[in-house]
Amino acid sequence: MNDERFSLCVYCGSRNGRDDAFRDAAHQVGTEIGKRGWQLVYGGGQVGLMGVVADATLAAGGTVVGVIPRVLMEREVGHQRLQELHVVETMHERKHLMAQRAHAFVALPGGIGTLEELYEVWTWRQLGYHDKPVALLNVNGYYDPLLAFMHHTVDAGFLAPAQMELLLTHDRVPALLDRIHALANESRQKADLSRI
Repeated sequence: MNDERFSLCVYCGSRNGRDDAFRDAAHQVGTEIGKRGWQLVYGGGQVGLMGVVADATLAAGGTVVGVIPRVLMEREVGHQRLQELHVVETMHERKHLMAQRAHAFVALPGGIGTLEELYEVWTWRQLGYHDKPVALLNVNGYYDPLLAFMHHTVDAGFLAPAQMELLLTHDRVPALLDRIHALANESRQKADLSRI
């Protein structure tokens, strides 16, 4: 996999949240994507953490692909300075295109939209629809209650430990991105070998 075209899909809030650490983490993720010569794939917004990560990626020299439903473009929340902005009709189209364009996925702090996107790609991974890394950046313990609940689902018999292990978690940006990239490369090499 060529590092220059490595595409990381970032899910995050369309609001900034109350903790400055959330905004700082989004800025750091975008900066790292740009510095590493990667490509950001995200929901196309200019507001909240979405706008922060996109602006930071652009400022650090990275490329950004946004995918946004037409209804949000009409509300004037679409980012106008991206290398690519795809305007689609439905949320299903949005999520499908974002998944197609990405080599890996990471969720930053966010609300129900972020959680829905995370759970969908995690479920797809569990079912074998893709073999791309799925990760959670746990900024200042934001996702601690969610992770505790997910471990409860394992204890209650609704989620296998192996499925829980498919979700990478870390509280440090560089370490998480390094791990995501290494796993994505491993998946790509296995896929290449299976074609021989």
